[in-house]
Amino acid sequence: MTAEARDFLVEIGTEELPPKALRSLEQAFATGIGAGLSKAALKHGPLQSFATPRRLAVHARRLAARQSEQRIERRGPPVTTAFDAAGQPTRAAHAFAASCGVDVQSLERRSADRGEFLYYAGVKPGAAAVELLPAIVQDALDALPIPRRMRWGAGEAQFVRPVHWVVMLYGREVVAAKVLERTAGNLSWGHRFHSAKPLRIASPGTYERTLATRGCVVADFEERRTRVREQVTAAAGPLGGRAVIGSALLEEVTALVEWPVALAGRFEERFLQLPREVLISTLEDHQRYFPVEGADGALLPCFVAVANIESREPQRVVEGNERVIRPRLADAAFFWDQDRKMPLGARIEALDAVTFEARLGSLGDRARRIRALAVRIATSLGRPPERLERAALLCKCDLLTAMVGEFPELQGVMGSYYAAADGEDREVATALREHYLPRASGDALPLTGVGTLLAVADKVDTLASIFTIGAKPTGTKDPFGLRRAAIGLTRILLEQRLEFDMTALMEQAVRLARADVERIAMNSGKPVPVMPNASTEVYDYVFERLRAQYLEGELSASQGDVPPITTEMFDAVLATRPASPLDFDARLGALVRFLALPEAVSLTAANKRVANILKKSGEAANATIDAALLRLPAERHLYETLRSLRATVTAALAQRDYAGALAELAGLRPPVDAFFDQVMVMDEDPALRANRLALLREMRELFAGVADLSRLPG
Repeated sequence: MTAEARDFLVEIGTEELPPKALRSLEQAFATGIGAGLSKAALKHGPLQSFATPRRLAVHARRLAARQSEQRIERRGPPVTTAFDAAGQPTRAAHAFAASCGVDVQSLERRSADRGEFLYYAGVKPGAAAVELLPAIVQDALDALPIPRRMRWGAGEAQFVRPVHWVVMLYGREVVAAKVLERTAGNLSWGHRFHSAKPLRIASPGTYERTLATRGCVVADFEERRTRVREQVTAAAGPLGGRAVIGSALLEEVTALVEWPVALAGRFEERFLQLPREVLISTLEDHQRYFPVEGADGALLPCFVAVANIESREPQRVVEGNERVIRPRLADAAFFWDQDRKMPLGARIEALDAVTFEARLGSLGDRARRIRALAVRIATSLGRPPERLERAALLCKCDLLTAMVGEFPELQGVMGSYYAAADGEDREVATALREHYLPRASGDALPLTGVGTLLAVADKVDTLASIFTIGAKPTGTKDPFGLRRAAIGLTRILLEQRLEFDMTALMEQAVRLARADVERIAMNSGKPVPVMPNASTEVYDYVFERLRAQYLEGELSASQGDVPPITTEMFDAVLATRPASPLDFDARLGALVRFLALPEAVSLTAANKRVANILKKSGEAANATIDAALLRLPAERHLYETLRSLRATVTAALAQRDYAGALAELAGLRPPVDAFFDQVMVMDEDPALRANRLALLREMRELFAGVADLSRLPG
């Protein structure tokens, strides 16, 4: 390595960082350091980030010792102002020279557009990296995604957790800096229990090895995750099964340990009578243990825990883990037995005593709104509503059970088990689980008909009711999960190919919510403002979520390989206010295929021109076209072509054959081109002008049956 470039290391040593945020903090810190180096024009090699429960670190390879020299040119005052009649420098010349750090004789004269000016041309030496690094590190720390920062001790520094040490090295040189009220040095700390003394980091290149060999710390997150996976897999083998390793749990456990040691434990076989989800939730969510299953997929009375210490008596650690999990499982078994003593349906009336949202009423009110929406959907699709009604009334009942009170993540799942135990219809019981789907991005969708429609009704009520009270999400806050509801709704409607009038459904959902709000307000004597255009806002919100999915390539317009969707394409279709996401997708697919035709460019330009003419005319066009006023061949030709196409296009639109409609309309290109070449639309004769505007309006309305082409470029 040359003297002009050395490795750079920064490490922030803290108390235990929040495990679920550790990965995002690591990535954001590395991104911030990289952005700061780029902004400072400091050349460097690859960046490597590190994160453990007690540290965030970034290693930049081959970081330039200083910025490159910068050529500077500055224009000063005009020569006529810079020198007097005798040719002597004026105050303006001296002031400009002083600001450049030179004397007047060092300035140049150059001719420009508006005369001759004084110029300064020079070279500014680049700043040393060690002078710039403290501010770069501080800026990266300030930009970390930390919702709430904390203070500690008597200082004023704020961070996600108290900071105990800072390492900043440029090569073997300590960077003189004070970060978060800690003086940077070359001393780090290893494992809290396995390494009692500070560790001197000789250079950035030795950082990872020093922590591993002398500090019992695996600093690299990816390497530590690999170790956890391998150890957990190996520990499950002797138990006669394989570990169930979920990605979320693996990530969290990796963020909880610096020196992972996997240990196998057991619990009583009687607990295997509990539903699989209860066992997994108890093991994973409450204790961060990995369940173990046999070759048949059934859970075994075993688990694998990952300790953050290499104990001299590992059996004692295993026994401790077993003691901790036993009462947890015993509680779950108690809840399971107690909940089944009362049928799920017996809890329907009790829903009225539990508040969903103060302005919107109880869980009972919500269940009744969902039932009404579900019945409307079923009726519109020609499906029997009876099982759907029953599922709607039961879908929130498990929220009143002891099991869901202890394990909220099992809502829906437990309702399904309890309904099945009560002898409810199988599809009704399954729907109670499915109506929460999809719970997250990439999650499975409902598979049963009742579950699918109940999921739609549930999400529509969530969106409509919350928008009705004006509690729509902000950029950072979405307490009711409206983004998830909107994305889940569009996924179901598109992937399950469900076609119904979503606009009308949203309007009914808002009416139902508004009725509950007004009733509750009247009973309480406290008026509650209701958003006047809630259904329109919900429609726009849902389609904005859809926009992101199309523009980011998560969705492509209906069937087949198509070019990337652009904002203009999306807006052109959205302007027609399609009745449903499926209808929107069909229109967008047709538009994409139309734009591949040779006639598309001319007709798109014509539509833009028509839109501008109609907008600027300021006149109301005739409701109908008067054929007697069509005097020029070009306008008569366009009129005849429109008349011949109208029936075919209208029929295609009625069948939602949008591609067929646009294919027919592509035949308008010759008469449209001729019309604009030969006809003066804004004729001085008011009758002719109005008739020609009506002709253009009819043409535009035919295209608008699919999309507003005037919104496209061209």
